[in-house]
Amino acid sequence: MTNQLLKILLLITLIKPYVSFGGDGDRKNKKTNLLFIITDQQRFDAIGKAKVFPFLKTPTLDKLANEGAYFTNAYTPCAVCAPARTSILTGQTVENHGVRKNEYAYNNPNEGAYCEVPSFDQILVQNGYYSEYLGKYHSPIHLSEGYSEFSYTKNKGNVYMTKNKRVYQEMMKDYKNSKGQKTTDYDLVDKYFKNFYTPDPIDMRYKKGEDYRRSHFSNEQRKLKLTQPDGHGLLHLPKDLSISSYQTSTLQAALKRASKQEKPFSLTLAYFYVHAPMLPTEPWYSMYNPADMPTPASIHDEMNNVPYKNANNRKSMPEYSDPEMVKYMASNYFGLVSEIDYYLEKIMRDLKKYGMDKNTLVIFTSDHGEMLGAHGMREKNVFYEESARVPLIFWYPGKIQPTQIESPVSTLDLYATILDYLEVEGDQRNSTSLKPLVEGNASRKYVVQEWDYHGPKQPNYMVVSDDGWKLITTYAKGKPGFDVLFNLKEDPHEMNNLIGENPEAMKYKNKVEELKGYLVEWLTKNNSKRTEIIKERNILPEVKL
Repeated sequence: MTNQLLKILLLITLIKPYVSFGGDGDRKNKKTNLLFIITDQQRFDAIGKAKVFPFLKTPTLDKLANEGAYFTNAYTPCAVCAPARTSILTGQTVENHGVRKNEYAYNNPNEGAYCEVPSFDQILVQNGYYSEYLGKYHSPIHLSEGYSEFSYTKNKGNVYMTKNKRVYQEMMKDYKNSKGQKTTDYDLVDKYFKNFYTPDPIDMRYKKGEDYRRSHFSNEQRKLKLTQPDGHGLLHLPKDLSISSYQTSTLQAALKRASKQEKPFSLTLAYFYVHAPMLPTEPWYSMYNPADMPTPASIHDEMNNVPYKNANNRKSMPEYSDPEMVKYMASNYFGLVSEIDYYLEKIMRDLKKYGMDKNTLVIFTSDHGEMLGAHGMREKNVFYEESARVPLIFWYPGKIQPTQIESPVSTLDLYATILDYLEVEGDQRNSTSLKPLVEGNASRKYVVQEWDYHGPKQPNYMVVSDDGWKLITTYAKGKPGFDVLFNLKEDPHEMNNLIGENPEAMKYKNKVEELKGYLVEWLTKNNSKRTEIIKERNILPEVKL
């Protein structure tokens, strides 16, 4: 052996510990990485694997679900953005972390007295992880401390804008200024993207400002202002300039940076879509023909004996209970879902390219669902399945075997689950690891969801049991109309409240007692200030539970 060869071998021995990854996924640091992907407003059945919409194309998500752990009954902690996302990050109930409104992510009246515990990412950074957060950030900004490549600015109203959003908006401004892109007399400028789009008939401003909503209703109802969810149609941007394409590129760059790190990584990509405005670019806009879209079975629900008759401004928005109009919304929504799936394939390909696929836990979920015309509503904010239930997939080759978990679970438990899989110690808080369920060593009897956005002006709690029963109730006193019991197996579209004004409500006394007992157990475990209120609540008029 020559002296030159000896020198080369010695050099390889010296530098090998500092090489982050090999092509086969081997690395000196064997700690598990985390790739956390969260969409916005993607309901549980908006993936092909759910087999609810046979036409829906999501091959990447289906592959992850088939090869990993697929949860069929996963629920958000709260069916609204900031409360749900903060619960996922901190492992705390909404009551305990205090971010019960979206605006509290920016400016909480109790600032300094909420979210005082670190997020799972901050705990990981404290334990030697490299961490980045890309995409939509909608949680208290102090929870972002510790992320690399993360910066933001604040305006006079104390509202922050992340670096990635600012860069994307600048890109859109440059594109609009250079291209124009108005193609028809009916084109409008979207308030979010600041770019032209051709509206669909369900759009609030369809046809030169003619407003479907205002042309069908009284002067009083014409006072509704244009908001982000009112936009529906074809966005005039090339495929590569869509927000999902841009956000994917930021994650791909982060994967490249992570591949050069000696540290294990935790990367989060929070997609903007499928949140409104539902404005896909081509080819996603034309992917699903509106005429072929199904009509929600509950679209004409008369909403008798339920507390949601006026929810989500449904009475002032007739287009969302119009079967022909909702088809346009569904076409756009599913197109945006398929677009995200398309980009997920690129992410998974890069994960493999950098040799990180064998040592990375991939989690896919969403913050909440979307009504999509069910019960004549759009958006979320209610305890119906379309709003409350989300997709949830774990993928970890060699560590998680293909399995399907039927037990009802909450994404509140992702905090404890992540720390469990990554073998990092942290406070348990209100979160319990889902790893035993994945390994077949446990099950869950029920799941609880909260809603406290407007205090006790709407139902505040939902309990779903493993045998398909749902109880909805409130901590308000003197609100019997807020109590609902659904049998999801016999009434999957939730159109028949079995208690309330039902003359046969007493037949369900035992089931109400059982579900209320689960809720009291959950509140007690999480040190809720409302435990005694729920204990004393008389849900059935003739029964003191």
